[in-house]
Amino acid sequence: MDRDSNAYTFLFSAIMVLLVAATLSVTATSLQDIQDENVRKEKMQNILATIGVNVEREKAPEVYKKYIIDELALVSDGSIDKNTDAFTLKLNLEIKKPIKEQRFPLYLAEVDSLKYYIVPLRGVGLWDAIWGYVALEGDKNTIKGAVFDHKGETAGLGAEITQEWFQDSFTGEKVFNENGDLVGINVSKTNNDPKGLDKNDHEVDAISGATITGDGVTDMIKERLQNYLSYFKSKNELIAYQNN
Repeated sequence: MDRDSNAYTFLFSAIMVLLVAATLSVTATSLQDIQDENVRKEKMQNILATIGVNVEREKAPEVYKKYIIDELALVSDGSIDKNTDAFTLKLNLEIKKPIKEQRFPLYLAEVDSLKYYIVPLRGVGLWDAIWGYVALEGDKNTIKGAVFDHKGETAGLGAEITQEWFQDSFTGEKVFNENGDLVGINVSKTNNDPKGLDKNDHEVDAISGATITGDGVTDMIKERLQNYLSYFKSKNELIAYQNN
């Protein structure tokens, strides 16, 4: 074939495209297991962070086994689905199902003889999905810690939900009012307690210029926690409001 012909050029280009595509496909496949394992370890990191246990990603599995004493897949009526692996549940898929068909992961942790309940979160920010974890103390009311992440929020604005100063503002806040009603935590730009000294006001300071993302955090905390009330009540683990 004449190397100066158009036919040769097109054939050569087609072969190169196929070779590059095949190489990329093989590379992606070979790296998939490594990527999946990194995601698994990072998930453990985030769960542990909510209870104040900070660890490097590579050491997360070992430390996770030390502090996480149970993983439950809950049904909407508060029962436990023993046939479902809670850790591998994907909230982005679960939330698309009818409530009665969803499974709700719950992680039970114990640190220095204190028990914690860690609830995975999933919601919507300004541009795309936001998610995270919130840990409740033994009273099922006081937040021990929270971790948030996002897919496409604006840098310097909505993306600030990943910053420690924002996440730390949730620590000590109560999610139930004195009547035992779930009210969650309001990310408020009109918060009258900017220093976060009042832990019974159910509010934290909003991020300047990120109202919609803040509203997304507010909504996902309350919506997700609502699904765990039946479990707590069925186990006679009623919410204890502490006015302190």
